[in-house]
Amino acid sequence: MRDTLPLLEQTDFPPIRRERLDTLQVNLGYRCNMKCVHCHVAAGPHRTEMMDEQTLALIPRVLQARGITTLDLTGGAPELHSGFRHLVRQARALGVRVIDRCNLTILLEPGQETLAAFLAENQVEVVASLPCYAMENVDRQRGKGSFDKSILAQQQLNRLGYGKPGSDLVLNLVYNPQGPSLPPPQAELEAAYRHQLKRHFDIEFNQLFALANMPIKRFGDYLISKRQFHDYMTLLQDNFSADNLTNVMCKSLISVDWQGYLYDCDFNQQLELPLAGEGRPHLEDLLQQDYVGCAIRVAGHCHGCTAGQGSSCGGALHDEGPA
Repeated sequence: MRDTLPLLEQTDFPPIRRERLDTLQVNLGYRCNMKCVHCHVAAGPHRTEMMDEQTLALIPRVLQARGITTLDLTGGAPELHSGFRHLVRQARALGVRVIDRCNLTILLEPGQETLAAFLAENQVEVVASLPCYAMENVDRQRGKGSFDKSILAQQQLNRLGYGKPGSDLVLNLVYNPQGPSLPPPQAELEAAYRHQLKRHFDIEFNQLFALANMPIKRFGDYLISKRQFHDYMTLLQDNFSADNLTNVMCKSLISVDWQGYLYDCDFNQQLELPLAGEGRPHLEDLLQQDYVGCAIRVAGHCHGCTAGQGSSCGGALHDEGPA
C-alpha cells in the first residue's frame, strides 16, 4: 500500500491548538470482519494488531485522571477485542459516555449474538457506518451482502429501542461518498436516508453524519492508482472553509492507537504523525498532562475536515453545502 504522507506534508493549512480535552478516541485494533474500500485504517479479517491488556488497563485511569467525559471506541471492529465489554462497563461505571464506532454487520457475526443487547444494557451510543441507503452502492463499497446484514442489524437495534423517539438509546449513521467527491449537504441527505429507510425497512435513527473520505491508507492508495489523488486534494483545498476551524474534532480530542501512543486525531494516527512533545507521547503520559494549549500537527489531509460543510467524527461542522 502506497504511503500518502509525502504527498501531504507540504501544506498551507493554518496552525491550530488544542483548546480542551473531553474525548478520548481509542483504536482497539485493526481486526475487522469487513474490508471496505473507503477504510482509512486498512482494517480487515487478517489484521492481527490488537491492544494488549496492560495498555487497555490504562484507559479507565486516564479517563479519571483527566476528567474525560467521552470514550470513543473504534477499530477495525472494536467489538472484536476480547476486552471490549469489560472496558465499556468500566467506563460506564465512571459515568463516562461511551461511543461504539460500529460497522453494523458485526452484530450478526458468530459469537456476537448478545452484542446488541449488551450495548443497550450499558447505554452505549452506536455510530454505525452505512455509506448509502441503496443496496448496490453499499455492497460495492463494503462487499457483497453487507447491505442486507446492515439492515438486519439496524432492525435489531431498533427493536431494543435504539433510534426510537423518546428513547435514550442513540443510533447515528455515517455516510461516506463512493469516490473522490465531497458529501452532499448533511441535512438534505439525512432527510433522504430517513425517508428511504423508514419506507422500505421501517428503520429509525437519530442523526446522519456525512463524512469526507480521507486521502490516506486504503482510500489514498485507491486515489493514487486511479491517478485522482491530486485532483481530490485540489477539490478539498478549493472548498476550504475557515468557519470549520472552530469546531474541528482535534481541538477537544486525543486519539490513541492500539499500542497506546497518542495522536491529535485518528487520521494523524494512520499517517504516524504523533502528538507533539518529547519522545513519542503515550497513554501513561496522559496520566500526568492533558496537552491543552499544545500545537496540533497539520498536513494536507486536514483539508478533508474543513472542506465545504466540514467533516468530523460528529458529522458536518456547519449547515452550508459544499461551495
